[in-house]
Amino acid sequence: MPQSNAIPKATVFRLCLYLRELTELSDKDIKTVSSSKVAGKLGLTDAQVRKDLAYFGQFGYPGVGYHVDELIDELKRILGTNHMWDVVLIGCGNLGTALAAYKGFDRQGFHIVGAFDASADRVGQKIGELTVQSMDELAKTVSRTGSRIAVICVPGESAQTVVDQAAAAGIRGILNFAATAITAPPGVVQNSVDLAIRLEQLSFQLTKTKQPAKR
Repeated sequence: MPQSNAIPKATVFRLCLYLRELTELSDKDIKTVSSSKVAGKLGLTDAQVRKDLAYFGQFGYPGVGYHVDELIDELKRILGTNHMWDVVLIGCGNLGTALAAYKGFDRQGFHIVGAFDASADRVGQKIGELTVQSMDELAKTVSRTGSRIAVICVPGESAQTVVDQAAAAGIRGILNFAATAITAPPGVVQNSVDLAIRLEQLSFQLTKTKQPAKR
């Protein structure tokens, strides 16, 4: 497999889309699919699909296309989701609670094993099958479970402190939902999801869309 820094981020993003589409096909018991079929569902070209997959090898069969379940296995191997990742959740407000309750993560290879909050009012509360723990217990839980990923849903002013705490506890991958930029310590990778920015982008698209003339 090529080095991860040699693969465009857009390609990695599309691999995730391919996996979702293929999983839906597998659920419908569809055994084979063409690159044009996958591309059409996602608004891409078949050439783009083939180019993205070609970074990692040859997966199609002449006259057949792709074997759906086989390609699912290959994409999971490439993305590293062919095994379960234990995840800790930090910040148990409305968003954190909603994420903890979401049942789809396990199927995608991510299992939330611990929920943490700095508020004494939230510590001890139940979120699904989890009991909210104090931040003082983070390092112990990370060590016990072998977790390497943290999902952070804390206020912006607390985010950098929490990132540093998570890294010190042994976390090596961070998904940041705080509405602020963070700096990941050396050896830690991070992705940020800013919902307000996504809404602003949507607002821009709607604003620039030519509205039909009123009659």
